[in-house]
Amino acid sequence: MKKYLYTLFLFLASQTIYAQSDSSFFFSRIKQDSTKLKLNMDAVYNRPFLQMGKLPVALGGYLEANSSYFTTDGISEGLSFQLPRLTMFMSASIRQRIKFMTEIEFEEGGKEINIEFAALDIELNPLFNLRGGVIMNPIGSFNQNHDGPKWEFVSRPISSTTIIPSTWSNVGFGLFGKYARKNWVWAYEAYLSNGFDDKIINNKENRTWFPASKANSERFEESFNGVPLKTVKMAVKHRKVAEVGISWMNGVYNKFQDDGIVLDKRRHLNFIAVDINTTLPTKTSLNGEWVWASVDVPKTFSQQFGKRQQGGFLDIVQPIIKGRILGWSESVINLSTRLEYVDYNVGKFQEIDANIADHLYATTASISFRPSQQTVIRANYRYEWRRDLLGNPAARTAGFQLGFSTYF
Repeated sequence: MKKYLYTLFLFLASQTIYAQSDSSFFFSRIKQDSTKLKLNMDAVYNRPFLQMGKLPVALGGYLEANSSYFTTDGISEGLSFQLPRLTMFMSASIRQRIKFMTEIEFEEGGKEINIEFAALDIELNPLFNLRGGVIMNPIGSFNQNHDGPKWEFVSRPISSTTIIPSTWSNVGFGLFGKYARKNWVWAYEAYLSNGFDDKIINNKENRTWFPASKANSERFEESFNGVPLKTVKMAVKHRKVAEVGISWMNGVYNKFQDDGIVLDKRRHLNFIAVDINTTLPTKTSLNGEWVWASVDVPKTFSQQFGKRQQGGFLDIVQPIIKGRILGWSESVINLSTRLEYVDYNVGKFQEIDANIADHLYATTASISFRPSQQTVIRANYRYEWRRDLLGNPAARTAGFQLGFSTYF
């Protein structure tokens, strides 16, 4: 599989180079402003693409690279450099109102290759459209709108990666639509897809860990238990005020029968997420998300396997300088802060009236420079407090991150 993907991208790259040799005829850029999306659900198509001549396929992608230096309680592993992801995407208008889009991600220098999105859209009516293939489950906002160049921070939000397993995608089918009137926009998405497996409680973390199901590549071939994962999201936006979204995801994670033999009862998991983004009159941008997750953990498991989790983040971004900087017009320098909290085990110990303390607080300060809306150079300072299950004194981690992310 990897061999064929590499061959495909080498061919496309060679065609791009050839096209650039006569840009006036072959090569044009479909421009998108990556910081001004209509809705979070539009993120999959609202990206900058390159159109080569009259070819029906448009190409694009983004790269993230960074360095980091962290210490935990005074102990450090030194300075490291990372290339966390190189993402390629292609889109095609097959015919009027029939579109195809795919997003393929190379992680950790090509160590992993993942198809994050590969879906066919059939537009029947603005309020009723069909989508099928590898879909991005619309739980929260970050899972859909996760491209690195759109964010002022090097690390992805903790709640959106360790509770919601970003980027969480599955093979499925569903509906989506949008209705706009004057300054208001309302939209929805609803999908049935393959889903989680029992690795969320049988994993190396030895805790309830939803991201463990991402390692199961067989979910792109068949359902673990034959019960579809249901994901529904609705969003409403006033063009001059804010966008608010609420989403729900529910499914069965265990194999409850095999060849007609009942092995266990159906054990459900459930997610509810709320997200909001707005821009204040001071040009201050606020972007936040909160998620609640619950799972039916067998009674034979210890209390370190949480039945409920919750967490979220809030990004505050303030432009401080706009205009021509270092010869680049329409450049921006931003000061930003991210506030985060996650609780991996909401509840109390059964034996004593004391809260289970498996939680984490974090704050990140950022200064970022955007020579264009498609490229961001960012410097972050991150500080976090992490308490273990028993509430022992918090382990404190602090460090610097410097890197960039850019569309191409």
